[in-house]
Amino acid sequence: MQKFLARAGIASRRQCEAFIAAGRVQVNGQTVRTLGTRVRPGRDRVQVDGEAVRPEALVTILLHKPAGYITSRADPQGRPVVTSLVQQTGQPRLFPVGRLDWDTEGLLLLTNDGALANALTHPRYGVRKVYHAKLKGHPTPESLARLTRGVVCDGERMKALGVELLHPTRQNAWIGVTLEQGRYRQVRRMCEALGHPVLKLIRVALGPIRLGSLPRGQWRPLSADELRALRALVPDTDPSGI
Repeated sequence: MQKFLARAGIASRRQCEAFIAAGRVQVNGQTVRTLGTRVRPGRDRVQVDGEAVRPEALVTILLHKPAGYITSRADPQGRPVVTSLVQQTGQPRLFPVGRLDWDTEGLLLLTNDGALANALTHPRYGVRKVYHAKLKGHPTPESLARLTRGVVCDGERMKALGVELLHPTRQNAWIGVTLEQGRYRQVRRMCEALGHPVLKLIRVALGPIRLGSLPRGQWRPLSADELRALRALVPDTDPSGI
């Protein structure tokens, strides 16, 4: 059931499990609370909060998120949200895969494929993320090596999978950072601990997907090859069956 709901674009698989446990899902008029309940697509009548679930085509897009946007579908404070950049008439309801901070830009996936979104953000799969960071000042090779050995920030130990010096400017330096972890503001906190605050942060890759030359604020659908490469990283996300 939770797979069916996620693949119908209701929410992530984890959220769909919560809906079932809360008694918000009905099958053929009967409330279902048991995770793992089987459903027959096209034969069973499924509802969430009394509204019929109609599976929609799965869509995954790549957005070059600008700084100054919240990674959410809505914001109670009225701040700009990323979904406002991708709204089109007739397009399925998309939600962000993971998060980028308000002041971070770069590669952000949006999808209505809840199973894929849940897998890509689950720690057990360790999907790698690559960032380019502009640092204040010029870190030494030893300072950069500390990022891969581990840095303690507010009592929490964090480390990068890989770090490289991309190019120095007169007063600053750009570095590349590869992460498998996904801690809150991890790159910024680690570099702050080194004494080199981040002035600008851009995510340039997520697994096999690259930001490339996509302009800031623009988006494009993932190609069939990109989707296959993503699904190869995260088992049990084949949309061809429940």
